[in-house]
Amino acid sequence: MQGTCRLRSSLASMCCGLVRAQRPIRSRYRKADALSGVDVPVLVKNPVNPDVQLWVGALERLNNAGIWRLGAIHRGFTTHEKSAYRNEPRWQIAIELKRLIPAIPLICDPSHIAGKSELLHEVSQKALDLTMDGLMIEAHPDPAAALSDADQQIRPAALRQLLDCLQIRNVNGVAREEDDLLAKLRRQSNAIDYEILELLARRMEVVKQIGHYKKAHNMTILQVRRWKEVVEDRLEKGASLGLDDDFVKTVYDALHAYAIKIQSGVMND
Repeated sequence: MQGTCRLRSSLASMCCGLVRAQRPIRSRYRKADALSGVDVPVLVKNPVNPDVQLWVGALERLNNAGIWRLGAIHRGFTTHEKSAYRNEPRWQIAIELKRLIPAIPLICDPSHIAGKSELLHEVSQKALDLTMDGLMIEAHPDPAAALSDADQQIRPAALRQLLDCLQIRNVNGVAREEDDLLAKLRRQSNAIDYEILELLARRMEVVKQIGHYKKAHNMTILQVRRWKEVVEDRLEKGASLGLDDDFVKTVYDALHAYAIKIQSGVMND
């Protein structure tokens, strides 16, 4: 409960006199000029597209206009893939923003990420575990009567219960500084792994669609020329990113083998 109170107080002080920079990015340039020289906190929402450089660019533009009390809001990204969320969290992009601009406060908006109230705890806890500096959660006396976003809103009493259930952990913990660094790195590694798994699932969905196309057009599963092009291209790309050729080839051999298994199921169904 004490940690929850600290979270509420820090957010209340930060949001006093708050201005939020809305999307799209072009409007932020106009806001930067309009706010030049004004001493108020400004929070910048992430762009619609999952591109951290767009986010950084908006913050830099405001900072160059003389606005130094800046923060960021992570509310997820619009995608066309099926998802349990209203907006895909793409946690790694928020983590990358914290890496690029470590001093900037980063607040998570679980309501817009989740899109439905039953996912709020999961998203909120993950945000705190990824060292977000606060949460922005929508509450309404009667969510069913809300004029917009009713599914993602909760009653004030439910908000209190949600906040009381969250585990607000100390970044430094009780371990040595070296152990804390290791824990932080592992949290980042886990977030990346989950994103990789989500991307792999999306890739295999595309593989399945390709299998249906091949079946409809009486094509073989293995396309040797295409596979040769993929391997050569990915090895070149991997090398440019500093990845070992054997590692990249092993990864793509596994992906290709699994893709063949999926397409075999489609073709022989």
